Amino acid sequence: MDITAIWNDLLDWVTSGRMWATFGMSVVRIALILLIGRVVELVIFKAIDRMMIEREMKQVQHTRRVLTVGKLLKNVSSYLIYFVGALLILAEFHVNLAPLLAGAGVLSLAIGFGAQSLVKDIITGFFIILEDQFAVGDVVQTGQFKGTVEMIGLRTTRIKSWTGELHIIPNGMINEVTNFSMNNSLAVVDVAIAYEEDVERALEIMKRTVEGEAKHLENTVSTPEVLGIQLLGPSQVTLRVIVECLPNTQIGVARELNAAIKKAFDANQIDIPYPRMVTYQRLERGGAQDGA
Repeated sequence: MDITAIWNDLLDWVTSGRMWATFGMSVVRIALILLIGRVVELVIFKAIDRMMIEREMKQVQHTRRVLTVGKLLKNVSSYLIYFVGALLILAEFHVNLAPLLAGAGVLSLAIGFGAQSLVKDIITGFFIILEDQFAVGDVVQTGQFKGTVEMIGLRTTRIKSWTGELHIIPNGMINEVTNFSMNNSLAVVDVAIAYEEDVERALEIMKRTVEGEAKHLENTVSTPEVLGIQLLGPSQVTLRVIVECLPNTQIGVARELNAAIKKAFDANQIDIPYPRMVTYQRLERGGAQDGA
């Protein structure tokens, strides 16, 4: 084999204007494919956003699902655009796509037997959205994980805990879910007083306090209700107040009511019990007589 001849042929091909023209046209076409794909993606995203806004305005009951469905549709659209773009780019390199697509069909069948968990994750993800089990922004608990739903994808769901940890859970593993954002919450406030205190007076002060505090509470949907005596403990009488509030706001509402009740009890000299120890001393009679 004449190396010099091969080198000369390669050099002629590299320096050929026709080669560079063909290469340049391929580069231009690939750039156009990428540009058109990006434009199509942006147009589809805009259409999805508009569709979701119209749906939210017409069907208020499905507002929770608008953001979730929109993100899912965008993900599916992106995957389809990337797939078509990859096929067009391969065609520019004169790759025969027919055997590739046929092989992909056989490969997908083979992978299907080993990727049952992946299929389960995707199907479960669709049912989570269609059945409105939870949506992006909801506070949920599944298993040992509790937090705010950051994203519902085709395969996984991301839940961010209130301390900042991000839990990525395959959809197929979500068997039971507790959703804390579906309905209003109930703030429960238990306040203990000593047995020596007048219970009726304490209840009256508590009622006046929570009714006055209700005017300043932003997240309540009803007036606080004093239920009365909840528990007779070893050293305290527990009084209970409840109030219905917006989803996931019960902790903040309970804090404000606790603070207001504590101030009112302090102002009216109502003691809140604390651990006490009573000590009895036994005096010996014989010792007392000897001392006398």
